[in-house]
Amino acid sequence: MEPATVLIISVAAVLIAVTAFAIYTSFGPPSKQLADPFDEHED
Repeated sequence: MEPATVLIISVAAVLIAVTAFAIYTSFGPPSKQLADPFDEHED
């Protein structure tokens, strides 16, 4: 394969992995540990 093709596939794989991790962190089991900063600071 050409180096440009390998680079594009690598960048796409990293982008998909980061997006999947962000969705998992936001909506999966770890989301129960997230705190809302606006709820903590009542003005």
